[in-house]
Formats: sequence, structure tokens, C-alpha cells
Amino acid sequence: MLFRLLADSTMVVHYAFVGYVVAGGFLAWRWPRTIWLHIAAVAWGFGGILIGYDCPLTALESWARERGGEAPLPDSGFIAHYLTGVLYPESALTLVQVGVAALVLGSWAGFVLRRRMPPMVAA
Repeated sequence: MLFRLLADSTMVVHYAFVGYVVAGGFLAWRWPRTIWLHIAAVAWGFGGILIGYDCPLTALESWARERGGEAPLPDSGFIAHYLTGVLYPESALTLVQVGVAALVLGSWAGFVLRRRMPPMVAA
């Protein structure tokens, strides 16, 4: 029971991390100091995809699932298990990756533009 709770909690944190990688740049429009946290999250997330290093959240969830008597996550990892083929077809993986990269870069471009604009003064 405890290991199942740990595995499920880790899965929720992992979803939140993926969501933050995708949309965190837009949050930085409102809270500019968070841009550095978002840059670090994107570097970690995209690095894991491009370089292929293991994610500690995936390892923790797999470990907890095994200790709880369940099958671990497959070697393909969290995204392949929970997102690819579930939220979008496997054939759209490259399109989704390009779309996420475009969202991240767009959020950063918007961040820079918003920082350069003079503040609006109420009339």
C-alpha cells in the first residue's frame, strides 16, 4: 500500500514536471524570476530525450511499483508509457516533440518581448 502510494505520487509529480516543461515559460511572464527554474527544467527534460539519460522520477516510480508487487515502468520510460499512444498516436511523436519545442521557444520569446516593453500606465 505504501509503495503504491509512493509510485502514484511519483507519477503525479512526473506529470506536473512534464506540464511545467511545456508551459512553465508562460508562467514566467507573470513571475519573471521563475524563468531560471524553467530553463533548468527544459534543459533536464529535453536533455533526457536527446541524450537519453535516465530520469530519477522514472527510476523511483519503477522501484516503488516493483516493491509494491506491480510491474515496473518499461525501459522506454514515463513518456512512452503514459503519453505516447495514450494522449497522442505514436505516429505523431515527432510532431508532438516539435510542437512542445515551439511552445517552449514561443514562451521564451514572449518572455523577452514582455520584459522589453515599457510598463503600461493607467490613464
